[in-house]
Amino acid sequence: MNAVELHNVYQQYGKMAVLDNISLTLGEGEVLGLFGHNGAGKTTTVRLILGLLQATNGEVRVLGGTPGDSDIRRQIGFLPENVTFYPQLTGRETLLHFARLKGAAVQQVDELLEQVGLTAAGSKRVKTYSKGMRQRLGLAQAILGRPRLLLLDEPTVGLDPIATQELYQLIGRLRDDGTSIVICSHVLPGVEPYIDRAAVLALGHLEAVGTLHELRTQAQLPVRIRAAGLTVEQLTAADVQSVRALHGAWHELLVAPADKLTTVQRILQLQPQDIEVQPPSLEDLYCFYMEQAGALGVAGVQQ
Repeated sequence: MNAVELHNVYQQYGKMAVLDNISLTLGEGEVLGLFGHNGAGKTTTVRLILGLLQATNGEVRVLGGTPGDSDIRRQIGFLPENVTFYPQLTGRETLLHFARLKGAAVQQVDELLEQVGLTAAGSKRVKTYSKGMRQRLGLAQAILGRPRLLLLDEPTVGLDPIATQELYQLIGRLRDDGTSIVICSHVLPGVEPYIDRAAVLALGHLEAVGTLHELRTQAQLPVRIRAAGLTVEQLTAADVQSVRALHGAWHELLVAPADKLTTVQRILQLQPQDIEVQPPSLEDLYCFYMEQAGALGVAGVQQ
């Protein structure tokens, strides 16, 4: 059974179509990255899954049931982008409050404070927390009750690199335990290593969905090959689209995906000091699909 199923979903606000014929699934124990420009339809999609909206047309199924059903809601954890709590409560009191609301075991509270690195701050009032601390408290609130489905909207906002890495390690453990997770984020380089599939929304349409390998195969963007200790003349060949100098002794080549292996083999025969191969990143793919959708310059999308 899929954790989430959207079938031909159409969502309209007044006369404006926000989602147009969206079909998307999320498997059990899968991490899906949901990406798109501001106004692409990400928030609407999340609200449909949470049962806060009812689709104008189409079907939404969550954990085998109807979104918004009380039994389904108890199995969902949600971290909004701008998380707020009662400022006068301590972190521990906040989690105890949500544990009672969710019907979760209060024994989880201290365990979760430790998991998100807030044990020492658990007795302090939330009004003294930094934005990053509030974000970690929000994550702890979201995973109270060990939800089967977790929705995270910009989960790394306000987190330093170490806290971000720890958050994604926690997400990995939740996935290993079978939790299905949707991550909405604009920090594409940070989230790239931790998702199983990516879904790209643009102008209300599902522009692309698949693993990064599948999206790279579909987009056919050039591969970057960086080599040190060789000259432009040595690196230039018929199958090389371009060569440019970088810092020090490094040069960067762009080649078609089909020419990647032969180019690497040829460069290795020239005995470079070092070599790096960089496939198109999630950010490269995102920009490609935004351009394909005609969304560059829309709602802040830039080339």
